[in-house]
This record gives sequence, structure tokens and C-alpha cells, in this order.
Amino acid sequence: MTKDKTTKDMADSVNEREIVLDILLELNRPEAMSHLVIGAALKKYQYLLKHQRSFITRLAQGTLERRIELDYIINQYSKTPVRKMKPLIRSLLEMSVYQLKYMDNVPVSAVCNEAVKLAGKRHFVNLKGFVNGVLRNIARNDCTCEYPDQKKEPVKYLSVRYSMPEELVAFFKKQADDTTVESILAGFYKEKTTYIRCNTKKLTVEELKAHLLSENIQAEAVEGLPYALKITGYDYLLACESFQRGEFFVQDISSMLAGELASPAPHDRIIDVCAAPGGKSMNVALKLTDGSVEARDLTEYKIGLIEENIARVGNENIITKVSDATVLDKKAIEKADIVIADLPCSGLGVIGNKSDIKYNVTQNQIDELVELQRKILKQVSKYVKQGGKLLYSTCTVNRQENDSNVKWIQDNLPFKLQSLNGIVPEQLKCEKGCLQIYPGQYGMDGFFVSLFIRE
Repeated sequence: MTKDKTTKDMADSVNEREIVLDILLELNRPEAMSHLVIGAALKKYQYLLKHQRSFITRLAQGTLERRIELDYIINQYSKTPVRKMKPLIRSLLEMSVYQLKYMDNVPVSAVCNEAVKLAGKRHFVNLKGFVNGVLRNIARNDCTCEYPDQKKEPVKYLSVRYSMPEELVAFFKKQADDTTVESILAGFYKEKTTYIRCNTKKLTVEELKAHLLSENIQAEAVEGLPYALKITGYDYLLACESFQRGEFFVQDISSMLAGELASPAPHDRIIDVCAAPGGKSMNVALKLTDGSVEARDLTEYKIGLIEENIARVGNENIITKVSDATVLDKKAIEKADIVIADLPCSGLGVIGNKSDIKYNVTQNQIDELVELQRKILKQVSKYVKQGGKLLYSTCTVNRQENDSNVKWIQDNLPFKLQSLNGIVPEQLKCEKGCLQIYPGQYGMDGFFVSLFIRE
């Protein structure tokens, strides 16, 4: 038996919907992180065919993203509200309704029949009729339901329409006007684009494009970032030979922009204080000649992630260090030309990639994060030389963590906010000396960055 035949047989024996069901059950744990759980499943089943992995990814991510709307629909067709259902039955109905509403190429009969089979296989034989009845009824009505009135209940409407908890919708409405809020919520659902950063120490961008093409991956240039490419058509990216050879690493445009704003000189010493998994460190390291980057983070595990990426890419000018950013490192005082402080945050700008964030974040957590951010900034700012740069960034759209912290830095630390005009691409306006990107804007994740010079 050939290897290809064996792989195909293994793939044929796998039930993709059952894998998704297990993913969703795992994600019921508050501490579970969707991108890690889904990533682990895809790694475990990497022998599956491309269309199988795509189905698993879309169904798992989509169900999690749309859970509030899906529950709203189910509640209108089920005598038992979803909050009273067994977790397995609830997840099974949610993923099935997602297929009915958002996956046009999946037959209704397949959705209903497979859901009934899984209910029986997972020892809920007595609920097979219930599952079938609810799904058949929803399918007959084309998943239609009466949504909240947009004018009378604007928060509830947005909550259901964009599957965003009402508390978070109300939070966003305090941050921005109604048009911007809806743009943010819609931005989370825009098609995700994969960008990569060419390892220009190993090869040119044109050489990388040729290598990618040989692996049936299409690559397009990114305006304003000569080392960046937008890629499509790939299957399992981690298995690509060009990736394994360290010819590129995946990085969102927003993260690349942070490196552009830092604008390191070839000889600069840079300290990245919360560096895992190492993308920003590797990006700026590729801009140096005889300079160096010290990539720090809190735990051995996080440092391990950085070192794994460094080893693959081959950055010889990056060293790593386990370090608690809230504790002053006296040996580092005024030793850095640039300090990159991409700090722990609420992650409200990357909900489109990590849907679990929206179900778990609280105002208390945000308040604690702001306190932590300022505690870190107070210490790591001391590592910047006179005339050196402090780059402060987050992946959130929360003014409390962004604009308010910029003001705090200006009021409490010896730093002057710098204009970003002339550094960032022309289409990005930075009137305040800060850059706030909303989710989906310019094809980016939500992102905030500011640049300071030590006086």
C-alpha cells in the first residue's frame, strides 16, 4: 500500500464534524484560547485533505464567532432554551445551525443526519428526535427569525446581529460614535488576509515569490512594505518547505508597521520587553547590521516560543531573556536605543482572530490591565537612552488602554510624543501622533501604536 493511499484512507475514516464538536466542547472552558485549540486540532489531523481542514477551521471558527446569533435562532425554535441544554447538545445544535445559515454548499439532509448520528454516538440517543426536530424546523424556515428592533433596542440588535455580548456593545458605544461602532463590529467578520515577512537575510522578495509559486502559493506585493507579501492558495502553511527553511514568517501588517515606526539604525540595541512569540523582534532584527535585539518575556514557555521561531528563521542577532517586565532590571537602565513595549492588553482589536476574547473580557480585567501596563511602562521606560525611542503598542481599540496611557506617559515620564506622519504610509493619518487602526480597516487587525522620544 502506498503512502498516499494510506493517508487517503486515514482521511476518509475521520468525521470532520465530530472533530469540530470536540473543539467546541473544549472551548467551553473559560481559559481555553480558540486559536490554540483549533491549531492543535489541525496539527493532530494534519494528514487530512485540504478541503477537510478548511471545513473544520471554518465551522469551528464560524460557530464560535456567531454563537450569540445562533443561540438566538435556536431559542425561537426550541422549547428548551439553550442555557438549559447539555453542553454537547447545545454545541451540536450551534454548529449545525451555522452550517444551515452560513455554509450554502452543505446539504440540509447532511447537516441534520450527521447531527442526529453524533447525538447517538455521544450517548444522547434519547435526544436524537429533539435534535432532528429542532434542526428540521429551522431548515424549513431558512433560519429566519425575528431580530430585536434596531431603533427600540439598538444594543440588543447589534449584539445579535454581530454576535457580540451586550456588555461589550455598550462598552464600544462609549468609545466611539454609532457608525464607527458598527464598522468595528462588522470589521471582525471581514475576510482574513494572511501576510508574511520575507527573511531578507536569506533571500530576496522575488526569490521568495518564486519559491512560494513552486509550492502553488500565490504572493502579492504590499504597498509601502517592500519586504511584505500577501499570500493565498496555501494548504497547511507550517508544512510548506519555504516556511520550514525559515524564508519567511507570518505577521500582520499592523505588527510590521510597529517595526517601521521604530525605524532602527543599523547599530541600535533594542529591547523588546513582552516579545513572545517574537514577530516584532524578528522584524526589527532583520533591519539591523551590527545591532542586536534582546527579546524578553515572563516565562520559560514564552521564551521557548521565541527561540523556536528564531531558530527557524536564523536570526543570529537576537538573544532571549526570561524577565518580569514589572521588575526593574538595573543592568538595563539607559542601555537601549529603542524599547518596544507591545504590552498585554484586552485584545479587543483581534476578536476577529480570537473570538473567545469577546465572551470572557470584563471591565475589571481591563482596569487591571491598565494598571499592569502603567506598572510596566514605569520600569521599562528607564531602559531607554537619552534621545532614544519608546514604542508603545497594543492590539486593542480601547481608549483607556491607548489614548489614556499616552497621556499618562506624557504626564508621568520624561518622554515626548512624536508625530508619525512621514513614517507610516500616506493613507494612514496620524494627527495626534498616535495610530489607531480599527478591525478590518486597510485589511488589518485592530491595532494601536505610539512613539516617544526620551528627553
